Amino acid sequence: MANIYEEQTKIFKAFCDENRLKILELLRGGEKCACILQEQLDLGQSGLSYHMKILVESGIVESQQKGKWTHYKISEKGSAYAGILLKELTTPNAIAEKHTCCKHKNLF
Repeated sequence: MANIYEEQTKIFKAFCDENRLKILELLRGGEKCACILQEQLDLGQSGLSYHMKILVESGIVESQQKGKWTHYKISEKGSAYAGILLKELTTPNAIAEKHTCCKHKNLF
């Protein structure tokens, strides 16, 4: 079973590539077929599959098989969680409450 940090890493990894950011930009307009994404990004099938695997595993994107093609869309739940996670990890007061040992009290 993956620990919480491994799961959180998947979310941030999804945002750490130019192609994946382009894919998310395209998906902001609604569900897209893999064939459309391939065409608009000038990516081969294996390249697109690699990036989509990362996005789907992160929970940011959902996939659905329709005939021979896979269709993708931004997950409302995954998107909301990513926003909440970023806010939690970058809010000093939230960190201070979690770090109560002596060594960290003065740092946060």
